[in-house]
Amino acid sequence: MTGTPAPMNPAARAVATTPHSPTRRLVLLGSTGSIGTQTLEVIDRFPEVARVHGLAARGNRPELVAQQVLHHRPEHVVVSDPARAEAVEAAIGSACAAGIPAPQLAAGPDAVETLAGSLGAGDVVLNAITGSIGLLPTLAALASGARLALANKESLVVGGELVTRAAAEGQMLPVDSEHTAIAQALAGVRHDQIDHLVVTASGGPFRGRRREELTDVTPDQALAHPTWQMGRVITTNSATLVNKALEVIEACHLFDLPEERVQVAVHPQSIVHSMATLVDGSTIAQASPPDMRHAIGWALAHPEKLPGLAQALDFSSAQSWTFEPVDEDTFDAITLARAAHRAGAGAMAVYNAVNEEAVEAFFAGRLPFLGITALIRRVLEDPDRPRVTPADGVRALLDLEGWARAAARSALSTPEA
Repeated sequence: MTGTPAPMNPAARAVATTPHSPTRRLVLLGSTGSIGTQTLEVIDRFPEVARVHGLAARGNRPELVAQQVLHHRPEHVVVSDPARAEAVEAAIGSACAAGIPAPQLAAGPDAVETLAGSLGAGDVVLNAITGSIGLLPTLAALASGARLALANKESLVVGGELVTRAAAEGQMLPVDSEHTAIAQALAGVRHDQIDHLVVTASGGPFRGRRREELTDVTPDQALAHPTWQMGRVITTNSATLVNKALEVIEACHLFDLPEERVQVAVHPQSIVHSMATLVDGSTIAQASPPDMRHAIGWALAHPEKLPGLAQALDFSSAQSWTFEPVDEDTFDAITLARAAHRAGAGAMAVYNAVNEEAVEAFFAGRLPFLGITALIRRVLEDPDRPRVTPADGVRALLDLEGWARAAARSALSTPEA
């Protein structure tokens, strides 16, 4: 990784260092989501890290966008959903009525991509968009030369090889408790010294339940995560363990390892965020209270550390940390993702797209909880599934996603015999 005379490899992208500049500009994609709002809290406390140059949000919380504009004075705001742009513009206009200059406003997915690619070396783009719609902004940010702080795991899950090839050494840093933990554990470790990685999982709200106990799960129950406060899609993915499946594949790309060398362990306390086991049998773990500000601050300020960024562990009182294997008979999302990753040919793009459709169907009452991964499996096994290689490019991947979404909708309206 960083302490070797050996050539750099994709794993080094997660730990290589770049100069820290207090004058860097920040473009924040997904500013009104959980990661986005916490990123702005970090910037509030540590204004020397970056100044906010641009914000992008879906637009479903116009008053919050206006508050962010009023407080951080970005030069650009993009609303990804054009239908919501007028409401956001009105809210910003009201907030800026006291003579504060209003930012330039644009709308639509193309405008998000343009904003993501508008910076340059020494600046940072934090992509906190949820879903595969974050892939094109990720590629635009990498092409610009800016540092990419990546919270959009779907970029790597769907376009892994395209993204890692586009990233220069040290340009892409994960904003994820698990992958940030691995990157810190591997600082100074050569790639050939890694035996395997261990990604930890809280187990979600249904840890310990058997499959037959999950037949009547409701959306409210799926959203009752025991540790983290997250958005609807990510929280549901944590309940099905799809989120952990995506993180396994993300780790394969970030750290240049085959999926069989990325293990998963259930750790209900969510204190040890992930581990790396080396060839000599030693295991290095990163531990901290569950707080995404650790990952956000690490990616924004790297290689610096932000003092007092978040609470540290207190070892003055007794505590216990436990680990257990994943029940993959009950939660088959990880098994499905491993098989799709091995299959290649765009199978993970299909996996991710179908899951997004399945989650929406679950909340709409059209699919039971266990039907989410069943639908993923059904579409992956479709003999007519198109095959796409990295050489086909990003547009071919997006077309494949379109096919997968249509196939999922068709399957939802046509129950299996």
